[in-house]
Amino acid sequence: MSTGVLALVRLSPERVAALTAAGYAVREGAKYASRMDALCDGSDIKAVLTNGRGGLSGDEMKLLPNLGIVCAIGAGYEAVDLETARSRGIAVANCPDANASAVADSAMMLLMASTRHLRQADRHVHAGGWQDQWRVDTPTISGKRLGVLGMGTIGGKIAHRAARGFDMEIGYHNRKAVAGSPYRYFDNLVELATWADFLVCAAPGGAGTRHLVNADVLTALGPKGYLVNVGRGTVVDTAALIDALRSNRIGGAGLDVLEGEPSVPPVLPELLGFDNVVITPHSAGRAPEARTAATAMVIANLNAFFAGKPLPSPVSFLERRG
Repeated sequence: MSTGVLALVRLSPERVAALTAAGYAVREGAKYASRMDALCDGSDIKAVLTNGRGGLSGDEMKLLPNLGIVCAIGAGYEAVDLETARSRGIAVANCPDANASAVADSAMMLLMASTRHLRQADRHVHAGGWQDQWRVDTPTISGKRLGVLGMGTIGGKIAHRAARGFDMEIGYHNRKAVAGSPYRYFDNLVELATWADFLVCAAPGGAGTRHLVNADVLTALGPKGYLVNVGRGTVVDTAALIDALRSNRIGGAGLDVLEGEPSVPPVLPELLGFDNVVITPHSAGRAPEARTAATAMVIANLNAFFAGKPLPSPVSFLERRG
């Protein structure tokens, strides 16, 4: 008999097929009129697939009496109620490394696209302009200082690319220094931003990281500094960012995540008005290789749980993300 799995995130046909082949009866929440309808039809559900933003609340867990495991497809799990899960003996797993390379690649892309004003240059050419009419200074990133907010798996891969590929000097800010890291640790984010030419955010979401990048940090980054965010939109105070862009207190930004997701962020139209801002639609981690790796990790966690074995990538209830 197949094990009931409720997906509260959209699944590709390939992922559904892989889960089905592994012996799971997948119920796709997207096919219900509402999320609540999907949850209320969940008496036979033993596993839930979600993500960091959507999560699974304690009240939602109460609607699933046979729930045994929650698996976040991706690294984030900030909206999963870990306390309720712990009290009910519900296991929680995530996929921390599946899309890390894709996100790190995208972070470097956004850094180069924003510093070299790619969006503005592309529009210039589409409007009929060429070299003689182009008057925008576009700094290089090679040999400069890169600050990384969040030296986890993704942050480490970004630092590796920047140091090895672009000869950049790396500094970072975390809740605590990473043992064995070759990079300079800053225990104060303003000090990191003051030191850095560019600041890349790869921090998880949650109350603990909300608006870490505020007006003081942006001012410290300075009028020649650039901000990249591939972590969570809530890490950056968007109102402060818009004010800094409007007053030319930072050089520009490359953003894959924005406050207001998962719906189209209300701040998007205003940000699109800046020539020195490049925005992608929270797609940094979307790559065929990342999807394949995440699907394999989800199935590995489900298989291990239902076989009574240790999970390959469990979320620790002692750890507070953010």
